[in-house]
Amino acid sequence: MINGEDRSILYEFIKLDMAIRSLQQDYTSLEKLKMSKIYIQIAEGLLKDIRNDFYNKKRALVKKNIAVVKWVKIDEYFSDVIIKTAGEDEVLRYANQALKAQVEELIHSRLNKCV
Repeated sequence: MINGEDRSILYEFIKLDMAIRSLQQDYTSLEKLKMSKIYIQIAEGLLKDIRNDFYNKKRALVKKNIAVVKWVKIDEYFSDVIIKTAGEDEVLRYANQALKAQVEELIHSRLNKCV
């Protein structure tokens, strides 16, 4: 069973992972823009900052024997995250729209720090 503190770390880890994936996916689109050098520099700064926190959260989870095994998309509204723990595996369900909004908020807050 994952306690509240570990669940919070895990949720932050999931948001950071999704932010990295989103930024990496959008990165190729930035190369097509007229002022691509500026946007790419901003995206690289964001990725560096987010990756740093991502690896710190990952290390914290590894110390507690917690790992994300895989994502399973249930439908257009929900996804399950299968978590491996020292005891038994757990399945956490997340609302896709809510998670997307949280990831956008995370990126926006980091962008305000960088710019």
